[in-house]
Order: sequence, then structure tokens, then C-alpha cells
Amino acid sequence: MAKTGGGSRKLLWLMVILVVVSVSAAGAALYMVMGQGESQASQAQVTPERRAPIFVKIDPFTVNLADDNYGSRLLYTGISLKVGDQETREILQEHMPQVRSRLLMLFSGQLASELTHPGGKEQLAEKVIATLYEPMTDYQPDLLIEDVLFTEFIVQ
Repeated sequence: MAKTGGGSRKLLWLMVILVVVSVSAAGAALYMVMGQGESQASQAQVTPERRAPIFVKIDPFTVNLADDNYGSRLLYTGISLKVGDQETREILQEHMPQVRSRLLMLFSGQLASELTHPGGKEQLAEKVIATLYEPMTDYQPDLLIEDVLFTEFIVQ
């Protein structure tokens, strides 16, 4: 009988070790499956929500350009501003006479030769943004102007 007790102890220890190994393997598999589910859920949360762009349309301008080698020239342009938030849109609409005045002053100082060469419109768009970033009132928050879109553009 003494011999059977030793053999059953070894069998018992072997079964305990097998149970511990199988439980830990099952736990690791469960952790990996749950971890992937959480990472997919976190990726779904990171995906930004689609939001509609906000545009501010400015009525077209007809402006005399600065004199160059060809004499007096005209610029006819329509502009829409893509803004980052509703507050910027409201500020620009509330101050539209100031916006139009600033843009008229900016456009009238341009040369036709600068506007017609490649990159001239991009430089003008940068100047428009810089002009409109100057505060129109004493306590104005920063404006979020993302892009200047020329909807009409004729130099004559």
C-alpha cells in the first residue's frame, strides 16, 4: 500500500500542474481577446466626428489695382472664407463693413503682374488672412480662419 500512495501523489501533483497551466493559458487568451476589443473600442473613440465646414461668403469686389507698366487695371474677385468655428463666423458677419474695407484697401494696393503669375493668388490669400487677423474691436477673441477661397477672379 505504501507504493500506491506515492504514485497517486505524483499523479495528483501532475494534475494540479496541468490545471494551473491550462487556467493560466485560458486567462492569457481571454486577456488578449478582451484587450483587442478594448483597443478597437478606443480606436472607435479616437476617430473624429465628421463636422460640416463653416463658410463666410463675402460679396464680390471690383477694385482698381495699383498702376504698373500696362496702366490702370481692374480686379474683380469673389471670396469665401473657411472658418474654424461659429464664433469666428459671427464676428466676421457682425463686422462685415470693416472686413470689406480692409480687403478693398489690400486689393487696391496689388499689382496685376503679381496676381497673374503662379503663386500670386496664394500670396494674396495669405495677405487676406493676415489682414483679417488684426482685431476689429478692443476685446475680440482670436479668429480661426482656415482658408481663403477665391470663387471669382478676373484681372483686366
